[in-house]
Amino acid sequence: MLSIIATGDFLKKQLSHYWLTKHVKMKRIVLITNFLLAVLLSHHCLGQAYSALKAQPPLNSINIFIRDDVYNDYQQFVAGRDVLAITDFTGKNIRRDVVDMIIAQQALKLGGFNYSFSYSPGKVNFRNTRLLQTGKLLISFDSYWSSDALAIESDVYISDAVIRKGEYIAGIYTSVKNSAVLAIKNRADLENFTAVSTPKWRTDWATLQALPLKKLIREDEWLSMARIVNIGWVDFLLMPFNSTADQSFHLGKITLVPVKNIAIMLNDSRHFVISKKHPQGKSALNAINIGLAKLRKQGAIVKAYRQAGFFIDTSNIKILNK
Repeated sequence: MLSIIATGDFLKKQLSHYWLTKHVKMKRIVLITNFLLAVLLSHHCLGQAYSALKAQPPLNSINIFIRDDVYNDYQQFVAGRDVLAITDFTGKNIRRDVVDMIIAQQALKLGGFNYSFSYSPGKVNFRNTRLLQTGKLLISFDSYWSSDALAIESDVYISDAVIRKGEYIAGIYTSVKNSAVLAIKNRADLENFTAVSTPKWRTDWATLQALPLKKLIREDEWLSMARIVNIGWVDFLLMPFNSTADQSFHLGKITLVPVKNIAIMLNDSRHFVISKKHPQGKSALNAINIGLAKLRKQGAIVKAYRQAGFFIDTSNIKILNK
């Protein structure tokens, strides 16, 4: 009997020790688990905070809305270089819009405007005008026709000309398959063809209206214009000459080529447009005009557009509306 009691006491002690040990272990496991969860949570929160900080532009940075296809070409052309130090505008992905972006930044810096820029690319073709008018966008890095800028001058400042009147010579761009358009030789030939543009580009639209076209079709989005010409729904559109060897333009599945030795003059000047309602608007205007004057004196503006293939030698070009 005593043996059984002793055995029972022993078992009780063992069980008590077992449950106590297990309880301590469980408590330790819970404490360690809670600690690890707290560490993970703090790291997650710190990560989110860091990401949020990274997403915010620096305090001296100004956000610029830009058309996504232009921004992509700009990124590929700049390729990590200091934009302010670029003097050679030859190479892949360079075009008039990209030169505009670089010239604008260089002119602003030369004029003493000490802000950097971040970018929000997207489908912002004519949305930019509304953003400028409301002060949500400081400047359009894609220059405006003088006629378009003057239409909104109550809301914007207009810089000195970056492309002067008479310098903009455009190509007649069409699908590689449109042999009829590619055979155009004179003004009268235009009677057989359709063109596409938008009245929101007043100079382009007025120029095309003055030509003897079969039909002028309206499309407000530039990318849509390029697409419908590429697939043959419309015969041609006017475009700046490109820097490729054959002056062809490529974007995704779109390939457009110009009529050889034929051009149209878009007889207007182009300017950078700056919001009057943006807090830095006036200082940006003063700076860009100072910078443009310096670049003009150095011959840098003409050189940049010529190297980009935009300014062409017109000695062997027939301008149909001159």
